[in-house]
Order: sequence, then C-alpha cells, then structure tokens
Amino acid sequence: MVLEWIRFLAGAVCMAAGLVFYIIQFIGVFRFKYVLNRMHAAAIGDTLGCGLMLLGAVVFNGFAFSSIKILFLIVFLWMTSPVAAHMVVKLEVLSREKMEDCCPV
Repeated sequence: MVLEWIRFLAGAVCMAAGLVFYIIQFIGVFRFKYVLNRMHAAAIGDTLGCGLMLLGAVVFNGFAFSSIKILFLIVFLWMTSPVAAHMVVKLEVLSREKMEDCCPV
C-alpha cells in the first residue's frame, strides 16, 4: 500500500515537472521575438517536457513490456529532437543575410 503511494507520487512529480517544462516552452515561444530564441525555447520543452511526461507514464505503468517501449521512445526523442532543432537553427543562420540586424553574433 505504501509502495503504491510512493510510485504514484513519483509519477505525479514527473508528470508535473513535464507540464512545467511545457508551460515554459509555451511562454517562451510566444514571448521571444527572434526565431532562434523561439527555437531554443521549443527545443527545451520538446526534450525535457516530453521525456518527463513519458517517464511519469513509465512509473505509473510499472514494470511491463509497454514500459520498455516507452523507455525506447524516450531515448529516441532525446537523440533526435536536439539534432532536428540544431538543423533548423543552422538553416536559419545560413540563410539569413543580415544576421547582425536581428541578434548579436
């Protein structure tokens, strides 16, 4: 009985932390004016928010085969999301002619 409450609290903390990172992402995307700052805020929420929410789902689910699949999904997202964000930012930096007008380089 006590272990179930501990597992529930650990899962709830992970889910709440993921929600906080999603809220930070939402505020950052709409608050920042420049596309690189927006991309940075979106990448943080994408990696940490999604990872923590899925980790909370693993804790809630317990030890099962679906938990292993969710852990593989977390690893896949942590490996691909920063690379995709980096490539989009690199495209913006290379295609913008007057980068100094928008942000200090």
